[in-house]
Amino acid sequence: MRNRYKVGLIRVVSITDENILNIHGRIIERLFPEIKVISRSIEDQPEGIYDKETEKKAIPKILRIAEEFEKEGMDAVIISCAADPGVREARAKLKIPVIGAGSAVASLALGYGERIGVLNLNEETPKIIRELLGSHLIAEEYPKNVRTTLDLMSDKGLEEALKALKRLLERNVDVVVLGCTGYSTIGFIKHVRKITSKIVIDPVMAAGVLTYSLLKKRAEIYEGQS
Repeated sequence: MRNRYKVGLIRVVSITDENILNIHGRIIERLFPEIKVISRSIEDQPEGIYDKETEKKAIPKILRIAEEFEKEGMDAVIISCAADPGVREARAKLKIPVIGAGSAVASLALGYGERIGVLNLNEETPKIIRELLGSHLIAEEYPKNVRTTLDLMSDKGLEEALKALKRLLERNVDVVVLGCTGYSTIGFIKHVRKITSKIVIDPVMAAGVLTYSLLKKRAEIYEGQS
């Protein structure tokens, strides 16, 4: 199937390895062959976003890349971070759709169940996820001794993440939201399927679902008007 849509994807951690840089894009392309994803990362933040200060530092960099993507003719932009850094600001500047992985995963989770648990990178559930889930957020967990996505990419990080998931599943949740796109980077969903049959939603996959739906619907509307 030919690529019908071009999507720019912003990684909020500085990445020099092309294979790692393109992991999130490949996840989306496998789900939706009609989408071609171009990935870029912000500069000078090798540990990414893990607190309010690093998020504040990243937003101008995210906006700059988003504006570049629009000028290059992308049909949409995905900000691949569960905290949705710069999403609101980019939507105010760009004319094309801007999708945040956090709002996408929370929105999709609400379609699957009422009792939702979030597996975070650290202690705090991203604000956008908390706001959208509201009273449906009943449990939160995070891996011990993990601070950044780099920690998550280690064997010990994966081990601690799986322990945290098991603790979360004990809280009688209907759906689990992965509250960090670092889980997408390490292919965490494959490990999840070995220990539970409950719905666990990957934020990059969710962003892909929402992006494809928006672009396809917009194309149908335009074609209907022509």
